[in-house]
Amino acid sequence: KQWYQRRVRAFAELINKQLDTVDPKDRSKVVLLFSAHSLPMSVVNRGDPYPQEVSATVEHVMRELNYSNPYRLVWQSKVGPSAWLGAPTDEAIKGLIKRGNKNLMMVPIAFTSDHIETLYEMDIEYGEEMREEFPDANIMRCESLNMHPTFIECLSQLVASHLKSEGKTIPQMALRCPMCDNPTCGPMRGFFSSRQLPKTIAPCEDEAKEESFESFG
Repeated sequence: KQWYQRRVRAFAELINKQLDTVDPKDRSKVVLLFSAHSLPMSVVNRGDPYPQEVSATVEHVMRELNYSNPYRLVWQSKVGPSAWLGAPTDEAIKGLIKRGNKNLMMVPIAFTSDHIETLYEMDIEYGEEMREEFPDANIMRCESLNMHPTFIECLSQLVASHLKSEGKTIPQMALRCPMCDNPTCGPMRGFFSSRQLPKTIAPCEDEAKEESFESFG
């Protein structure tokens, strides 16, 4: 899909932009830490495809970069005492620095725009505070996708391709996790996987609201 390739290319462009700020002799030594929001292991063990989907995106981005740097996929934002998918981003940073890796770049691979998990968790907790603990380390983050032109092209292509498909979703959308126990998951997936675009779009005037909603089923 062309739109997906543009998303991959956008990440690669932002990573290279940040790598350009590094001393050329250290550029290939920068460890890329692709950080995504973690999940409780109880969700992972039900067969949720999220970890493999994130991993696939990481692999495509590294292929776009021609595997120019060492890299790892790590996980952030754990909440509560139960087991979550790891390795945790903060622990990975500490472990790599203690093993002699002084140049680290976080890549917000599962986030499309800046918010608390990039601006605070990554930039402050894993950035500023880690640099205080390890003053000899160069801990950085590449920019989020935000309004990057290549990403905007990706979104426009995605919308265009969806419209051309008459609103159909891919078969994967309807498949529930093998051990799914969420009573709302089945109806939700059934709803979205069976959606069709309306043949006509009602006007946006107040008196047409009811007709507009009905046209979407």
